[in-house]
Amino acid sequence: MARVLTPRAEDFPRWYQDLIAKAELADNGPVRGTMVIRPTAYAIWERMQADMDARIKVTGAENAYFPLFIPESYLKREAQHVEGFSPELAVVTHGGGKPLAEPIVVRPTSETVIGEFMAKWVDSYRDLPLLLNQWANVVRWELRPRLFLRTSEFLWQEGHTAHATEADAKDYTLRIHHEVYERHMRELLAIPVVVGRKTDRERFAGATSTYTLEAMMGDGKALQMGTSHELGQNFAKAFDITYSSSTGSREHAWTTSWGTSTRMVGGLIMCHGDDNGLRIPPLLAPTQVLVTVVKETDGSVTSAARTVYEDLLAVGVRAKLDDRVDTPFGRRAVDAELKGIPLRVEVGPRDLANGQVVLVRRTDGSKTPLALAELVGAATAALEQDQKALYDSALEFRESRTADVSTLDDALAAAATGWARLPWSAVGVEGEARANAEAVTVRCLYRADGSVPASQDEPDLMAILARSY
Repeated sequence: MARVLTPRAEDFPRWYQDLIAKAELADNGPVRGTMVIRPTAYAIWERMQADMDARIKVTGAENAYFPLFIPESYLKREAQHVEGFSPELAVVTHGGGKPLAEPIVVRPTSETVIGEFMAKWVDSYRDLPLLLNQWANVVRWELRPRLFLRTSEFLWQEGHTAHATEADAKDYTLRIHHEVYERHMRELLAIPVVVGRKTDRERFAGATSTYTLEAMMGDGKALQMGTSHELGQNFAKAFDITYSSSTGSREHAWTTSWGTSTRMVGGLIMCHGDDNGLRIPPLLAPTQVLVTVVKETDGSVTSAARTVYEDLLAVGVRAKLDDRVDTPFGRRAVDAELKGIPLRVEVGPRDLANGQVVLVRRTDGSKTPLALAELVGAATAALEQDQKALYDSALEFRESRTADVSTLDDALAAAATGWARLPWSAVGVEGEARANAEAVTVRCLYRADGSVPASQDEPDLMAILARSY
C-alpha cells in the first residue's frame, strides 16, 4: 500500500498539511488565511471547549458575549495595545454602501470593548471582582497562515476580569493559568507544558505581566498553547473603570485577560501525531472505541459487533459502530488510524467463530485477540493506560530534545533541533535581541523550583530558548 502521509522525519510541515487533509480536519477558506474546520476536528474542539468551560466556571467566571465590531477609537485609548495590534487589524470602512463616520475594527481581542462595559457595570467595591469569559471568534490579519496555528480568523475563549486590588488580580490570573489551562493541557490533552513568565519584550501589548504555557512539538519547536495577562490599571485608566472603596474613595480597578484557542488543535496534532496520523488522548477523543465489522457473511458478525458496541456504551465508553462492509476493511482501518481513534475492536467471522475479537491500540499499533467476555474490561483499562502513555511519551521526547547549556552561543546551536535551558542571566536583554535576530525567542522564564517569577529581574531564573510556531 502506498504511504498516505509524508514521513515526519522527511518533511514535518508537509506531514502536518498531509495529515490535516487526509484526516479531514480542516480546509483553507475562500479568503486567504481563513479556515474551514471540518466535523472531525470540530468535535475535538467541542470537547476541549466543554472541559475548559467547566473549569473556568469553577473559578467563578461567567460567560457573556460582546460585539464583533469595535470602534477604532476604543483601541486608540490604550497606546501600547493599539501599537501592538496595528499590523494585524482588519478594519471596516464602509457599511450599507456608504463610508462610515468612524472606522470599525473586527475584534482582534476584546479588552477595549469589555473595558467600556466594565466601566458601566462597576460602581462599588461590592461589584468586584467582575469575572467574565467569552467564547468567540477573533480576526488577526495573518501574513503567513497555517491551518490551526496561524489563521486570520480563529475560535477561542477570552477571559476578562476586574478586581479591587493588584494582589487579587494577580492571584486570579495565576489561578486560571494553573487550575484551568495547565490542568486542561496536562490532564485532557496529555501535553506536558512548561509554565512560565514571558519576558518584557514578549509580553502582551498593554499588559504588566504575561504568563505562558509552552509545549514542544514533534519537530522540536515550541508552541505557545495559552497565555494569561495582568493588565495592571492600564485599561482601567483608559476606560475609566473605577469603584468606590469601602472607605468611600474612588479607585481604579485592576484588570486581567487570558485566552486559549483552536491553536491547541494544531498543538495536539504536532505533539502526538505519528507517521500513521493523529493520536488522540482517550479522555479527549470524541470516539474512544470504534467497533468495526471486518466482513459479513450471514448477519451474525454485525449482530455480535452491535452487542460489543452496546456493552461499551453501557459502561460509559464513547463508542461507535462501523458496519460499512461495502467499504473495504483496509480503507476503514487506515481512516481510523489517520483520525487517531484510540482503540479499534475488529469483529470478523474467523475470530468470532473462536469466541474472540481483536483489540487494536492506536498508541503503539498492538493487536490483541481477546475473548468476548474480556473485551469491555480490557478496553477500559487500555484507555486509561494510553492516556498516560501519550503524556509520558511526549514528556520523554521533550526532555530528550532539551539541552542544558550555559552560554547563549550554545543555546542558539541547541535551538536548531530542540529547546535550550539555561540561566536567564546568561541571556539578558541584549542576548534576547541577538537571539531574536536569529529567529530564536525566549519562550519563558521560571524559578529553579518551577514556579512563576514576579518579574524578569528576579535572581537565579531559568530560561527556555527555542524556535517556535
